[in-house]
Amino acid sequence: MNNFDVLVIGRSCLDVIAVVNQFPKENQKLPLEFRLTEGGGQGGTASCCISRLGGRVAYVGKLGDDEEGKFCLQRIMDFGVSPEFIDIVAGGKTPLAYVFITADSGARSIVYERNALPKLDIDSKIKNLARQAKVVLLDPEVTHLGGPLKKIAGSDVKVVYDCERWQPGIEDIMLTADFFMPSSEFLAASELKFKDLNFGQSIRQLKARVAGTLIVTRGEKGACFITGNTLYHVPVPDVRAVDTVGAGDNFHAAFALAVSRGFGLHQAVKFSVAVASLSCREYGGRQGVPTWEEALKVANSLTEKIVD
Repeated sequence: MNNFDVLVIGRSCLDVIAVVNQFPKENQKLPLEFRLTEGGGQGGTASCCISRLGGRVAYVGKLGDDEEGKFCLQRIMDFGVSPEFIDIVAGGKTPLAYVFITADSGARSIVYERNALPKLDIDSKIKNLARQAKVVLLDPEVTHLGGPLKKIAGSDVKVVYDCERWQPGIEDIMLTADFFMPSSEFLAASELKFKDLNFGQSIRQLKARVAGTLIVTRGEKGACFITGNTLYHVPVPDVRAVDTVGAGDNFHAAFALAVSRGFGLHQAVKFSVAVASLSCREYGGRQGVPTWEEALKVANSLTEKIVD
């Protein structure tokens, strides 16, 4: 029996968000329009998104017992996510991310602290949760868990991997994840050797190395995926974006929930594009997440296109 729609494992941090009219160059001084703080991290934000959409989510992560950690924990709870599976590390330092948002475009630049909290490893808790979930969503910080978790969970549990960058263990999860989901920036990784290829050629070359389904997010251009030999593109809806900081995290969260509810690939990608786009309406990555009904309505208005 599945007690959870999605098990999310990964990073939480505190986002310090600064809104500026123009991102400064080196040695340039520019005024700050306003700032705010919000819980961040791929895993933490994804779990909040799934809960806001009405999904049953279990979130596994680590926070320090510092003030930043207490703030992040409260924000996760504010979205209805249980703190039951979050480890609070005594004396631990919750990582911070400094997010600079350009007011006109909503584009963001991020400087983040590497996580100094203990590494997440598979224990009896994670084993038990993985067997209870329909889908497991892993973020880049827990790349090393992909292969082992797939073996534990079995074929009935789908593994979705949020791929941010090339790192140790990436080739293993390319072969074990049911859904491998990088951003288009990943295609530029030197290890892939796609330098002389265009986007269509690159995504097809990457698909040849991925055992599961490949879906590539493209920011304001939406998302692309391959089924059979056909490359599809789903464009974004008409939404005024003020902050894109959580768009990718929300895309992966929405996709994981859609898969858990039996959506086909085409509809799941449309739903994820809708959720990610709508989440950009508010600052901070979480406040703009739509309801299930609103996201579904927008998803149904989207038309995918075949890319030659």
